[in-house]
Amino acid sequence: MSKKETYVADIALLLEGTYPYVRGGVSSWVHQIISGLPELKFAVIFIGGEPEMYDKAQYQFPPNVTHFETHFLLDSKRYPTKSRRGNKKAFDEIGELHEQMRDQNAMPVETMMRAFKQLGAKNGVSHEDFLYSEASWDYITEQYRSRCTEPSFVDYFWAIRTMHAPLFVLTEIAKTLPKVKALHAISTGYAGLLGAMLRLQRGTPFILTEHGIYTKERKIDLAQATWIRDYNDDVSNTLHDEMGYIRGLWIKFFEQIGRMAYAQAAPIVSLYEGNRLRQIADGAPAEKTKVITNGINLPRYEKVLQVRKEGIPPVLGLVGRVVPIKDIKTFIRAMRALLDKLPEAEGWIVGPEDEDEDYVEECKELVRSLGLEGKVKFLGFQNVADILPQLGLMVLTSISEALPLVLLEAFASGLPCVATDVGSCRELIEGSGEDDRALGAAGRVVAIADPEATADAAYALLSDGAEWRAAQQAGLQRVKRYYDDQMMFAAYRQLYVDTLQTDSAPEAASGGR
Repeated sequence: MSKKETYVADIALLLEGTYPYVRGGVSSWVHQIISGLPELKFAVIFIGGEPEMYDKAQYQFPPNVTHFETHFLLDSKRYPTKSRRGNKKAFDEIGELHEQMRDQNAMPVETMMRAFKQLGAKNGVSHEDFLYSEASWDYITEQYRSRCTEPSFVDYFWAIRTMHAPLFVLTEIAKTLPKVKALHAISTGYAGLLGAMLRLQRGTPFILTEHGIYTKERKIDLAQATWIRDYNDDVSNTLHDEMGYIRGLWIKFFEQIGRMAYAQAAPIVSLYEGNRLRQIADGAPAEKTKVITNGINLPRYEKVLQVRKEGIPPVLGLVGRVVPIKDIKTFIRAMRALLDKLPEAEGWIVGPEDEDEDYVEECKELVRSLGLEGKVKFLGFQNVADILPQLGLMVLTSISEALPLVLLEAFASGLPCVATDVGSCRELIEGSGEDDRALGAAGRVVAIADPEATADAAYALLSDGAEWRAAQQAGLQRVKRYYDDQMMFAAYRQLYVDTLQTDSAPEAASGGR
């Protein structure tokens, strides 16, 4: 058997909490890339939280997916509770890793390699040692005594256990993953850390693409998290003026594993210039970064455009997952304000409702409390191509986005948009360069969490046929000129070809800086 035949795939996609189990923009993009590059073989490596968080796969794999693995970070093996001595020297080396993680600079490669080598090894820090050994207990208690002033030991202990347990799952994945020619993580976080591990241990080329900025989105999640207890009193010193110690610990953890991924990945791709600059500010070496925009299948949406009827339907659509980061509540409140001016208006919320059931119920309760039954409708997951011709306006109220495909799909379907000023939304609606801006505005941009401004923008477009049609034409021209999926496929095809031709040596000891 030749060496070439030992690879299970050309590219292993490292995916955290997305494809194939969760629908959304990132999952759609992954499916699009696999389908659009049929000459390449892909392995799909899914990393999730707990098994109960996911139902059956939401996508049918294209034939060029040749390998698939599912792993859950919080469902590791159950070990019998049994005290053990543990390897103190190995914990000391892990301590060196922690010391480096507290630093804001990139971590030396030698430190990362030594620490990764210890994790999960029987003569290093095995998972059982981490859970039950004297060395582990001594290390955690010493860290608590020397560094913590605020949380209780119980809270600190369980935060450390929850934070570090997934690392043992990642080491197991890295150990057993069949051979692939290149790695492609679609976020930093645990998927990006897995990529960094594999890059260091095997020398496999590692590409990183970020749609949103993972670290920024985790900060938003952590700021809102109710499962973390803060101890705000006048005596204790906190790590950060605005947050408690445990919350700050989690944020520092995600910041540092993001830097570890940036240090080993090449290239580091973002979807627009703003996120590229954010990656650099977060520690990505500028010379490794590049921008590849999203694109959509234009012929598919030309058919959608053709079935659009004359006139402007007074129907606002929000297409997306019903989750807090989409700020569905601002959309609902905007509908309340809009109905005072445009009583015939309707708001359709189109997207999966299974990710955060408590938030879904809060949104539905808000509809009831504002007397919007029959005016704001939850339609669940739908074929977007069937919905778009029935809308008069696409509305996006997210508090964080990257380059939302739903705006491109709306433009290609002849639909103006109102979107919050997040991610690349302003660039998409108003244009980026001089030539792009000359096409005109494809809708309006509003501030986040501002229902009155959202309602005013929607009313302005829906009540002024001339502005609506000018926005329609600007969107159509912009998406055809800059966001064709064939351009995106060509860019990734070339990126994969270039990466597969690079040498496989890990980054130099500078840590990729």
